[in-house]
Amino acid sequence: MKSQLQSLIDIALQQLQQQQVIPAEWINKSTLERTKDNTHGDWASNLAMVAAKPAGLKPRDLAEKIVAALPTNDLIQKVAIAGPGFINFYLQAQAEFAVLNQILEQQHNFGRSQYGQQQKVQVEFVSANPTSSLHVGHGRGAAYGMTVATLLEAIGYQVEREYYVNDAGRQMAILATSTFLRYLQLNGAEFKFPSNAYKGDYIFDIAKAVIATEGGKWQQDSVAVFADVPADEIKNEAGEVIYGDKEAHIDGLIENSRKLLGDAGYDVFFRAALDSILGDIKDDLADFGVTYDQWFSEKTLADDGSIDKVVKILQDKGHIYEKGGALWFKSTDFGDEKDRVVVRDNGQATYFASDIAYHLNKYERGLDKIVNIWGSDHHGYIARVKAAITALGLDANKLEVLLVQFVTLWRGDVQVQMSSRSGQFVTLRELREEVGNDAARFYYVSRKSEQHIDFDLDLAKSQSKDNAVYYIQYAHARICRVFEKLAEKQWTFTIADGQNALHALSSDVERELVKKLAAYPEVVQQSALAYEPHQLSNYLKDLASHFHGWYNDHIVLHENTDTRNARLLLSTTVKQVLANGLGLLGVTAPSKM
Repeated sequence: MKSQLQSLIDIALQQLQQQQVIPAEWINKSTLERTKDNTHGDWASNLAMVAAKPAGLKPRDLAEKIVAALPTNDLIQKVAIAGPGFINFYLQAQAEFAVLNQILEQQHNFGRSQYGQQQKVQVEFVSANPTSSLHVGHGRGAAYGMTVATLLEAIGYQVEREYYVNDAGRQMAILATSTFLRYLQLNGAEFKFPSNAYKGDYIFDIAKAVIATEGGKWQQDSVAVFADVPADEIKNEAGEVIYGDKEAHIDGLIENSRKLLGDAGYDVFFRAALDSILGDIKDDLADFGVTYDQWFSEKTLADDGSIDKVVKILQDKGHIYEKGGALWFKSTDFGDEKDRVVVRDNGQATYFASDIAYHLNKYERGLDKIVNIWGSDHHGYIARVKAAITALGLDANKLEVLLVQFVTLWRGDVQVQMSSRSGQFVTLRELREEVGNDAARFYYVSRKSEQHIDFDLDLAKSQSKDNAVYYIQYAHARICRVFEKLAEKQWTFTIADGQNALHALSSDVERELVKKLAAYPEVVQQSALAYEPHQLSNYLKDLASHFHGWYNDHIVLHENTDTRNARLLLSTTVKQVLANGLGLLGVTAPSKM
């Protein structure tokens, strides 16, 4: 309906521009929106107010000219001018009900469009270090990223979902060394496990798997492993750390382990840890309904020379200088707060250098839009990445970085702490097992991504009106039950019966419900373009509330045939839109609850 009304407005505008009432070069930036008050009609345009100044007319005077230039249309009951110059459209009843036939015809495609015209968009999300299982914070990024990608697809974009696997760098070295040290302990070695290593029980499991396949082949003397390694932690009698350097301690163990094992031996522990944890992450996300088109390995950027290539490009462009034996990128020339190291004084590339190479790779794929979804702690990283992109001569505006705030999990009045090194954290898998995929997916996207979430476990599991996902799913199940009761009564209903009885939908509540259904495509498009799934979740809550209120006050299986058929048709369309919206959020639409 909106597109039809907008076409009429465009025709009127073109006519007034041809008549030089409005300048021909004026660009229309007016809006056409649904009214919030039925007394103001169904739709309202602010064209007269935004075009009044360039036209040199008072808004109401221009509104009269616009209304006079509007083509006649059988769907419009009347057009009125209100307030400072709003143009309000009142639709015929059959025009309002036309959306019901559209829903029935398009079914699961209702709300989808080709707005994006198959432009290529990449959405990269989660990309957590494969050093432990995903925790509840990662879960929010997973639900948000998957839903953003799904919404973009729904409005016609060609979407590529990607996970950037950070399988290079110091954290992976700590993981591999932690696995090796547990391997030594399982084979009888005795020593104090480093405070800065990965301590979770899953490290024991990986080490046991190495023993199962390799036996004691890689056993080393623990004295040699700890030789000349700086002290970790030395505590006094009060338990206070009085001496030690835990970072230097773990770095020394990494260096010694590499030397003793050689490349082949060290790779055994590296691959065992990476494959085990990455496999767990893939399974966890798949079970959460989150899938990817590509898992991109950071390690390949070093292996294929991509990092050296991008550093050389920046050097040739004059954006790299040497200081203290390291290579620095002049990121301050492009708006960053300070310059950044890309190659350390030991010749090793930094994570930032890998990230520059990774983004160059993205740009070389011919994408129209690149969307990165990062944790809010990466806020300061945006400027340096965009600086590097600009320095490479690329359009930094093509990159959109969306930040996801932290999640605080509560059990009663107790906040659960998380630490991936110690292994004492609540995993995404544990959360899903406790509250279910549906509640987790819904509540993760029910607020703006940059807003903090206090995840209420008790609410997520409750079967009440206060639990939004339950309330929405219950509306869908309730409609399914209506049709079960219809069959039990041995009454018949066809779509044609309902279409022929639409005149029976005469109450204001029913007309409001129809309007709510008609708004769905706009909500989907706006949610996608703004990267705000919460707009859709809020819409579904409102739609469910409208339905429950109507259902409680109206008998759907009415004795009067026309009334019954009309209400069954309305219920059918509500059920379809609920299912469509829940599907985009990655939430099921159950037939029974």
